[in-house]
Amino acid sequence: MGADVTVKPGSDGGRAVLPAPIPQDGRPRPARQSGLSWWLVQARAQPLAAFGLAILVIWLLIAILAPVIAPYSYKQGDYMIAAPSLQHPFGKDNFGRDVLSRVLYGSQSVIFLAAVATLASLICGTTIALFAGYYGGIVDEVLMRCADAAMALPAILLALLILAMTGPGNLGLFLSTVIVFSPLVARVVRSAVLPLAGREFIAAAKLRGEHGPAIMLRELVPNLLGVLAVEGSIRVGYAIFLIASLGFLGVGVPPPTPDWGVMVSDGQQYALQAPWMVIFPALAISSLVIGINLVSDGVKQLVTALEQRRGDRAPISLDAISVGGAGLGVGESAS
Repeated sequence: MGADVTVKPGSDGGRAVLPAPIPQDGRPRPARQSGLSWWLVQARAQPLAAFGLAILVIWLLIAILAPVIAPYSYKQGDYMIAAPSLQHPFGKDNFGRDVLSRVLYGSQSVIFLAAVATLASLICGTTIALFAGYYGGIVDEVLMRCADAAMALPAILLALLILAMTGPGNLGLFLSTVIVFSPLVARVVRSAVLPLAGREFIAAAKLRGEHGPAIMLRELVPNLLGVLAVEGSIRVGYAIFLIASLGFLGVGVPPPTPDWGVMVSDGQQYALQAPWMVIFPALAISSLVIGINLVSDGVKQLVTALEQRRGDRAPISLDAISVGGAGLGVGESAS
């Protein structure tokens, strides 16, 4: 196969054929794949992510269709514990309620709360990070020290303090999750903003007379989408764990609304007599979080591949993405 060439007009009106420029690393670059074929290659290269996506889609469909596919009401029961059977595949709890129906309905609250709280955490944390990373100086110091103060407390303790003020319920769970995770998101995103704030396109925007908020929105945010996608996919799994943990401690969604954490808590005293009361909601939590984690790994690999494929910009490192956690402490992030 012949070497790549660059065609350049000659002085005599003809066309001079010159060798193509050699990449800086000295290695020839592979031919660029078309959009569809590239995406197909990425999909085949990540079977675990596809498996996790299938789990996530199944749970999303269950949450949406729970009122249709649940065989029984999640509220009513005959106050008789029953083992799994054909009529009740997951058995019945201490109030005689169908465990399968409660697991199906329970997916609604945990998925909705985790998704909305994660989105709000990304918005709040990104806003803090943009101001801290762009302006620097005293603004950076004040915002990051406040974030450090929030991160100094274990996540569960901080969430319990917030719920003590707001009371149990969806609003308290939402606020506690947002307040717990926003500082973590801010730390991670700030580490990506700092190198971008000194780039030439930011200086050019300033020369055009654009103000700080406009530069953040138009110039910085588009370059942070990869980091936000990875951080969001990680954080939603931890949000599910946090919400389930708070439910287990008795400060989650108030009864009789099904909540997986509350179901595990209620079933622990019947663990020997009726283990299915604990096993099935615990399996629901585990399967959903495992699916999200697999998708998160795939998102990180995909974002890295996209940054490498772009080639015209320096890729943003994803090594600073926090994988710390939900429970039950705080994650380590780049400072």
